[in-house]
Amino acid sequence: MGVISKITKQVKNDERYNVFIEGKYAFSVDEVVLAKFGLRKGLDVDELEISEMQYEDDVKKALNKAIHFLSYRMRTEKEIRDHLKDDELEEGIIGEVIHKLNDMKYLNDLEFAHAFTGTQINTSDKGPGWIRGELYRKGVDDPYIEEALEAFTFEMQVEKAAALSEKLLRKYRNDSFMIAKQKIEQNLQRKGYRGAVMKAVWETIETERDTDEQWDALYHQGQKAHRRFSTKYEGFEYKQKMKQALYRKGFPIDRIERLLEVLKEEG
Repeated sequence: MGVISKITKQVKNDERYNVFIEGKYAFSVDEVVLAKFGLRKGLDVDELEISEMQYEDDVKKALNKAIHFLSYRMRTEKEIRDHLKDDELEEGIIGEVIHKLNDMKYLNDLEFAHAFTGTQINTSDKGPGWIRGELYRKGVDDPYIEEALEAFTFEMQVEKAAALSEKLLRKYRNDSFMIAKQKIEQNLQRKGYRGAVMKAVWETIETERDTDEQWDALYHQGQKAHRRFSTKYEGFEYKQKMKQALYRKGFPIDRIERLLEVLKEEG
């Protein structure tokens, strides 16, 4: 290829150097690559050597990118691979970076699984199913996931799910208890709690509503149904539509009958 005639440090990045051959710019390399290959003025280099240097330089740039990505928080091996694939790097280069990161002890999927699980337990209302799914999507192996989830005991799950359920019971105060319970169980399921946890929750929290709360919920739903049906139906047909709608919402028929009397009196 020729003889190196000049090597200059880049202005914007003092860890990279421009290499000139026979007076013309040829390529740039990281200072680590510069030192590894002993590049200096007067050194005769061929195309094969330059290809090797550029490959090493690509690995170093990818390694720097990965370390920067790791600087924000812990990452799994899969997250690093996916991040580097965004730059359409060769698999060989990505593999080299992963190998170097492992040697540097920057990657540890088991530690990541423990840290991620601990964070979710301490800062969120997510259940083990959701945590398991997230770790799986991040590329953590099943044995590591199961080991990390051992920290999320059944008792802790019930405690967190119960706190969430009590909060949701207040949110769904205008629904019948039956409908509120269904909504809460759907919410818990989406957050990754199993049926056994839900069963324990209902045995743990206070679910009985006082008479006023039950009536308020029925009256709220009854008013909505009344506005919907009163302009279309009357007499027996109106009553049937009201009874069917409110019964489907989980209210007992005797209370629905009472509500219809109240609505009739209110006129």
